[in-house]
Amino acid sequence: MKKLLLLLAACGWLTLPSFAQSHPQKFTTAANAHAAGFSADRLKRIDSFLQATVSKGLAPNAVTFIARNGQIVHYKAFGYSNLEQHKLLQKDAIFRIASQTKLITTIALMMLYEEGKFFLDDPLSKYIPEFTDAKVLVSYNREKSTYETRPAATPPTIRHLLSHTAGIPYEHPLDSLLFGGKLPGLNSLKNDKLEDVVKKIARRPLLHDPGAAFTYGMSIDIAGRLVEIFSGMSLSDFFQQRIFKPLGMEDSYFYLPPAKANRLVELYALPSLDSALKLSDNLSNRTFATSGAQTLYLGGAGSVGTIADYAKLCQLILNGGTFNGVRLLSRKTVDLMTRNQIGNNLVWDRNDKFGLGLQIITADTHYGDQASPGSLTWGGAYCSEYTIDPKENLILLVYTNVLPYAYYGEFVRKFRILTYQAID
Repeated sequence: MKKLLLLLAACGWLTLPSFAQSHPQKFTTAANAHAAGFSADRLKRIDSFLQATVSKGLAPNAVTFIARNGQIVHYKAFGYSNLEQHKLLQKDAIFRIASQTKLITTIALMMLYEEGKFFLDDPLSKYIPEFTDAKVLVSYNREKSTYETRPAATPPTIRHLLSHTAGIPYEHPLDSLLFGGKLPGLNSLKNDKLEDVVKKIARRPLLHDPGAAFTYGMSIDIAGRLVEIFSGMSLSDFFQQRIFKPLGMEDSYFYLPPAKANRLVELYALPSLDSALKLSDNLSNRTFATSGAQTLYLGGAGSVGTIADYAKLCQLILNGGTFNGVRLLSRKTVDLMTRNQIGNNLVWDRNDKFGLGLQIITADTHYGDQASPGSLTWGGAYCSEYTIDPKENLILLVYTNVLPYAYYGEFVRKFRILTYQAID
């Protein structure tokens, strides 16, 4: 069929659109919006929305990256990287991307899967003995500091980790009892190490039987530890050597080199829509990438980078595992990652499914708006988000850094709506 279409086009009987499906290995700037299948006038609505958001004090800044068929149609910066210093945001500013780290870790682990290091349905205990004889929490009494458990119906597996169905949350009811406080979920300024954090996670009883529900939490941090076990490298070294360098992601790290520290945006807080933006009072969240012990590589939340770097990762998924002339994953592995892995369970109230490391937008989505069914998305706690739409051959990303952020949902969804309404 493809040969027939090309023949018809060559004979002048069929005109193929300039934005037909392809798998570009480099981004190029579209000659104009129409060349990439967008309306120039409608794209301006994105500018108006983000400028208004900054002017109203609902966000300190925003940076965008929209590309269709590898052609960039919107890559702009709005607002200030530091409000107090009136420092204008640059497009190459570095942001905390929190849970967007999860896709990087998933790709890393699936690269090792392709090398025959494990099966997805291997029990965790095969590689991390602390998960042997996993238990499920039945009840607990905070006043008496007691709790009851039962054996898990099935052992948690690697597939459960990557699909968030292992029953492993972020904050656990027993954290105070077992550890005297919360585990480091986003970052740490202390001399924490991933191996030790994972051993503590293994001491917690699961919240439900593996596979029984979608429970978002520290599963991908455990997956990061598996990357270290299978590769013999730290997660940071694996990212740099096997993913970031091959893809040309030159500004992505767990911890920034001193020469790039001044490009990290300041972190703000907007706890309610009635409040004003203020500097975050969480010193760890603000400074972990440039200070502290810098020993913890959290595969679920700990990295920073530019929006243009992460766009390369999104395009790699859209391309079926290749970008920058390198193949990190096979097309069939990407197919596997983008298939429903959670059965009848749903992602929160979004009415969507989850694959391996990626949310899958369904036809009945309550979250994905106009995104084509089968599109992929996720975001980070500091407010960054991406959408990958294979049907439209489109990627769209928007970043800011605010935590807590009362405007998060409106910010990312309105950006997505405005992107789709601009498609011709």
